[in-house]
Amino acid sequence: MSSTEDAIASAEAHSAHNYHPLPVVVASADGAWMTDVEGRRYLDMLAGYSALNFGHGNRRLIDAAKAQLERVTLTSRAFHHDRFAEFCTRLAELCGKEAVLPMNTGAEAIETAVKTARKWGYEVKGVPDGHAKIVVAANNFHGRTTTIVSFSTDHEARDHFGPYTPGFEIVPYGDLTAMEAAVTENTVAVLLEPIQGEAGVLVPPAGYLAGVRELTRRRNVLFMADEIQSGLGRTGRTFACEHENVVPDVYILGKALGGGVVPVSAVVADRDVLGVFRPGEHGSTFGGNPLACAVALEVIAMLRTGEYQERATELGEHLHAELGLLVGGGAVEAVRGRGLWAGVDIAPSHGTGREISEKLMARGVLVKDTHGSTIRIAPPLVISKEDLDWGLEQLRGVLSEE
Repeated sequence: MSSTEDAIASAEAHSAHNYHPLPVVVASADGAWMTDVEGRRYLDMLAGYSALNFGHGNRRLIDAAKAQLERVTLTSRAFHHDRFAEFCTRLAELCGKEAVLPMNTGAEAIETAVKTARKWGYEVKGVPDGHAKIVVAANNFHGRTTTIVSFSTDHEARDHFGPYTPGFEIVPYGDLTAMEAAVTENTVAVLLEPIQGEAGVLVPPAGYLAGVRELTRRRNVLFMADEIQSGLGRTGRTFACEHENVVPDVYILGKALGGGVVPVSAVVADRDVLGVFRPGEHGSTFGGNPLACAVALEVIAMLRTGEYQERATELGEHLHAELGLLVGGGAVEAVRGRGLWAGVDIAPSHGTGREISEKLMARGVLVKDTHGSTIRIAPPLVISKEDLDWGLEQLRGVLSEE
């Protein structure tokens, strides 16, 4: 067997089958490129589902991590540490909010937001205890904990993990009329992805997010935006909500906040929302640890320059212009997205999303499929235009194969 086959066989022998990765074994990476165990190079056009917005091995982030590794990496929240206050301050400023509750993974941040909304509903809005409702959208992806899959419509993520957590109302994504009908006096929050990533990079109709914002404000309901994939530069703005000049009550952040170095997530809101928590009611041993804060502080500093948002805008316009040329030629049925983020629906006659992903891998480009016929394209924001064009050339080559 080759080194790749041996490594995959070993992993298969000793790991649970919760993912179905492409058959490539990465050994090193730099910028937008990865190298496997046999020395083959691949252009990364997925960026860890936006966790690697700033590329692999970003020097600023690695240096920040190394410096902190020499000082202190973990105190638990039993004690204060000297990076925590600055992290919370800078992230709150970036979001235009007052308070930050740090966690580690995106799913933890979603769970935290759910708890926040319920507690706010009971203690501030006055919803009877145990009756809080949160409205979510069909085809959502917010994580895979038991509570989160309770309001998923993805049978693969949900089936046989019950009994399910009650308290959620599911409505079609992009349908304001259905949203309005679902909101009752016991609704405490609306939880949405500004762009649905796992569903195939679905962009809602123009005016939808602004309509949700108006509705939630009018009905005294929290608008919670899951910007874990869409936020922190991916769409050409710091947050995808900005495309409709919308400011939610709660930002839920993750992935790119850790710079692809460490897991960092956070819930960010004003004090009248996050102030419902008292000591001992929620927490995380690793949440807001010194290493995470040091890396995230550098991420925030990089975003404050606007450089990465501008790159995502400029390269994103080029990406969508090129992908748009593929629609109507028989191989691509539709293209969606915003900034350096696209979902490409492959015509069934040309193969499944998985098959196209494997053919691209053979040409040195790494993407990932979702929902059968769609491939997602989301390269690091540091990718060069030349490398992006080369990757798109490989896609055109795959789609032209008989």
